[in-house]
Amino acid sequence: MTVAKLDQTTVLATHCPKGQRYVRLYDTHVTGFCCEILPSGNKTYALRYKNEYGRQKQYKIGNAADITCDKARKLAIKARARVVEGKDPAEERAVTRRIPTLTELSERYLDYVRTYKRSHAIDERYLRIHVLPKFGKRHLNEIEQQEVLDWLDAKVKVDGYAQATVNRWQVILGYMYKLAKKWGLPGADRNPLEGVQQKPCDNVVERYLSIEETKRLLEAVDASPNTQLPAIVRMLMLTGCRKRELLDAKWSEIDLDRQSWRIPMERAKTSKSRQVALSEAAMEVLRSLRRWEGCDYVVPNPETLQPYTSIYHSWDSARRSVGLGDIRVHDLRHAFATRLAEAGTSIYIVSKALGHASVRSSERYAKISDQTLRDASNLAANMIGAEWVSQRAGAQ
Repeated sequence: MTVAKLDQTTVLATHCPKGQRYVRLYDTHVTGFCCEILPSGNKTYALRYKNEYGRQKQYKIGNAADITCDKARKLAIKARARVVEGKDPAEERAVTRRIPTLTELSERYLDYVRTYKRSHAIDERYLRIHVLPKFGKRHLNEIEQQEVLDWLDAKVKVDGYAQATVNRWQVILGYMYKLAKKWGLPGADRNPLEGVQQKPCDNVVERYLSIEETKRLLEAVDASPNTQLPAIVRMLMLTGCRKRELLDAKWSEIDLDRQSWRIPMERAKTSKSRQVALSEAAMEVLRSLRRWEGCDYVVPNPETLQPYTSIYHSWDSARRSVGLGDIRVHDLRHAFATRLAEAGTSIYIVSKALGHASVRSSERYAKISDQTLRDASNLAANMIGAEWVSQRAGAQ
């Protein structure tokens, strides 16, 4: 061990003799500050110290070719102060290098949510198309709250995305950080979205599918190359069920004698399974369906005899062919609820038919027509007494 007051001249003039692994020069002023010189000529400034467990550690400061001795000494003094405080500079650096990028976290996140979340494919698409192209290469501790909020805001105001969609990205990103902290991943101590409220959005579905549009749509799906699409669209219209509830439906869940369909809890979006009462029209659709030996699915993909992962392309072609490109599959559920409401069905029954946990959730679907409201107003007027109203008006 060679001890000397380290300076630029001494470091540059010292070389490692042949046959020796290295030469280490220790500074006389800063305890543990040294320069390690290899036979190759590489010279590295470092701080050697013992951590809180008494283990010898070495903290690399920098190569002599990149940093002066005076600068290295100043950095060594700062690192030494961390040691005195009970910190471990080398371990802190190692932890920093272990901080995952958002892309790395997303891979673990998706592996996790696939075990229980039905909408994991949506999360994967949102991350792949929107979130990761912006933040994927960043380490968790590099993503700042204001930057994220500005980006989310621009997605609505500049790119025209719906606020509800952007809020979903915010939820996913915030939840990823929560899981990272739960898993003990470095860099997850600070969640950039913790405490940030979602911006309000109007989720009321206003698109109304008229009788004439319904007729055109059915003609289009009947002409589709997808032979299952006509039955899928009709069942969605006649039951108000969710798309995935139907695509994954099994014959073993349907009681044809009682005209009832039990949707299991894992597909019903509720804490328990729910029963769907099947109308005569729905029963007629079911009776018309082809059944394959060994296949329990109601509307399987004929090529695989497994549930469709997506019907988007055939659906999109059909709706656009008749000028209904703005009609979504979910609007069929909305149309079902609207018909019930227009028929005078109570909002409670509408809620039960849709499988909602609360009546409040059903109000956004049960759009009442203007004529229905006028009829209700006339009914109220008749109960008050239209003659009395007209007499009062004349008296004035």
